Amino acid sequence: MASKESRRTVWLVGMMGSGKSRVGALLAARLGRPFVDTDRVVEARAGATIVEIFAREGETGFRARERDAIMEAAGRGAVVSLGGGAIAQPGAADGLAASGTIVYLRARPETLARRVGEGEERPLLRGLDAAGRLAKLRALLAEREKHYERAALVIDTDEDNEDFVAGMLARRLAGDGT
Repeated sequence: MASKESRRTVWLVGMMGSGKSRVGALLAARLGRPFVDTDRVVEARAGATIVEIFAREGETGFRARERDAIMEAAGRGAVVSLGGGAIAQPGAADGLAASGTIVYLRARPETLARRVGEGEERPLLRGLDAAGRLAKLRALLAEREKHYERAALVIDTDEDNEDFVAGMLARRLAGDGT
């Protein structure tokens, strides 16, 4: 029987483009745990892309679907990649901290803008030019950073590749018993 500690979820939070999905999959493989990307869960259940969900149901509808995916992932001992705004929702940070370890993958807005490219699959960036995307990323980061900083671990991802970040994170998590 698995101990309670081994079932604690590793929650990856951070802005779009910070590497949550790629690092999460690599980290889960290193730790021998399942990997869950809540955006992919939401899309699969809705039979639609995040952009389509936002267009059809707005951000409120998307966040309700996201909340359901997060609640289902809690307690499974998985590594879970959350959407960029998930932790900023009312009460989310407390719930995540109670059920696992929050890890903030931090990157500068310029890095995020480069990684998300045109941003067409990102509802909050869709239709913006390069300067508009960078400005929006800066504004979102300023709004969300206080929530991200509630994380138990903060890892900068600007300069390092995903495999290096996953390895460093696996070692750090092993040190805290998660």
